[in-house]
Amino acid sequence: MTVRVRFFASLRERLRTSEASRELSPGATVDDLLRTLRAEFPDLASSGRVSIAVNAEYVDARHPLSDGDEVALIPPVSGGCRTLVPSA
Repeated sequence: MTVRVRFFASLRERLRTSEASRELSPGATVDDLLRTLRAEFPDLASSGRVSIAVNAEYVDARHPLSDGDEVALIPPVSGGCRTLVPSA
């Protein structure tokens, strides 16, 4: 089966790619995919925690994958701008 993997934010920058396609054995899980990706992208192994979404729904690493799934790897994000509102 084939799955599409999308890398977001700092992962995209660190891995120098925004997406990849991988062939997996039938019955593979997200964890199987992550093991494959960590072997190919050593920087992924040191990236720390990531959130995982399959077809736009957050899942854990035990989630089974199906042919054609889109897997998003999303690192923790922070930042933004604190806007001060003047008091009345």
